[in-house]
Amino acid sequence: MTIRYFSTILALILVTSLSAQKLSRTEKKIVSTIEKNNQEAIGFLEKVVNINSGTLNAEGVKKVGMVFKDAFDDIGFETTWIEMPAEMNRSGHLFAETSGKKGKKLLLIGHLDTVFEEDSPFQTFEMVNDSIAHAPGGNDMKGGDVIVLYALKALHDNGLLNDAQIIVAFTGDEESTGSPLSISRKDLIDAAKRSDIALGFENSTGFNYATVARRGSSGWSVEVDGKRAHSSGIFSEGTGAGAIFEMSRILHEFYTDVKGEDLLTFNPGVLLGGTFVNYDELKSKGDAFGKSNVVAQKAVVKGGLRFISEEQKERARNKMREIVANNLPKTSATVSFTDSYPAMQPTEGNLQLLQTLNEVSLDLKQGEVIAYDPGKRGAADVSFVAEYVDGLDGLGTMGTNAHTPQETVNLNTIEALTKRTAILIYRLINTK
Repeated sequence: MTIRYFSTILALILVTSLSAQKLSRTEKKIVSTIEKNNQEAIGFLEKVVNINSGTLNAEGVKKVGMVFKDAFDDIGFETTWIEMPAEMNRSGHLFAETSGKKGKKLLLIGHLDTVFEEDSPFQTFEMVNDSIAHAPGGNDMKGGDVIVLYALKALHDNGLLNDAQIIVAFTGDEESTGSPLSISRKDLIDAAKRSDIALGFENSTGFNYATVARRGSSGWSVEVDGKRAHSSGIFSEGTGAGAIFEMSRILHEFYTDVKGEDLLTFNPGVLLGGTFVNYDELKSKGDAFGKSNVVAQKAVVKGGLRFISEEQKERARNKMREIVANNLPKTSATVSFTDSYPAMQPTEGNLQLLQTLNEVSLDLKQGEVIAYDPGKRGAADVSFVAEYVDGLDGLGTMGTNAHTPQETVNLNTIEALTKRTAILIYRLINTK
């Protein structure tokens, strides 16, 4: 089914949704507890932001994880730190769990790492004004982790987590996922298989948006070989077209023949061509040597592919394979693909979850919540579990300039978003 189809369904859901009801007495107690704890939550956020946890800083990631571990221990969760193999050069994951049989079984997803490594000049939480703070990883996504913690704390403090199954999964390598995925995402996928619903707390795209779909991502690489010869012989029967002309043909036909499907994009990120080419995968950089009077014998391009379904991904890959196989004279080419994040499709179950979230928001007098355009979102950990459970994402903090030294987090929205999260969780664990 297409995004347009689901957009139509969503419009009908929103038009026909019931008018806001009043919060129950218990829900009002939850709200009151969150209000009481809000300054503590902001202080907790400042504390964990000030611990560097760049993805490659395994010790720092674990240190942040231990701060959250202690906090989850304090509210009755069973916590586990799951180490990754040393050769993966990644920190581990924090899992916290309650066991029970009541209502929907929930998986709450966050991550502990940030894009800011130990050598980054951007390291500390600093207030800009009374509501905005510069915070490395505060928006993406330690703020979302804090929302999860303090929503659950409010439920715990009111005795509302009894007999509920809730798994909190905070990964340590979301910004640069450890390889192989079969190891780095095994525990997350196993948790999803024991759950009914996954809620992701990546930074919000807007106070009145949630994510029902995210595109998957795949890497691709094309390598072309041509015949090295004096440039005076190019186009001749003996010399042919050369590697750079063949690469140019391939990329042009990708653009004209593969492009066009809704939500499908692909981007050649780096291109090298000449007599000799060297490319370092680990550093994402390389060099080329060539002369204008020598026909190029080698060309390499590395790129990325974004897709909304496995079927769309395979259609695109097959078209790319066909184009690469149709070579110019005296050239040969190969294309290869690497999987990264699967797609999170906009299923009917996801849209029903959005309707529930929308009703919560209306009951809190926070306004209507609608689906965010999946074409504007990157991949995230929730994508790995989308095959197994219904889900929503983008439920975390609001801010600006994520992944840059100008990253901010809007502290004024934390209380409201924590209320929304707590009431949503409360209703789900009390739904059969």
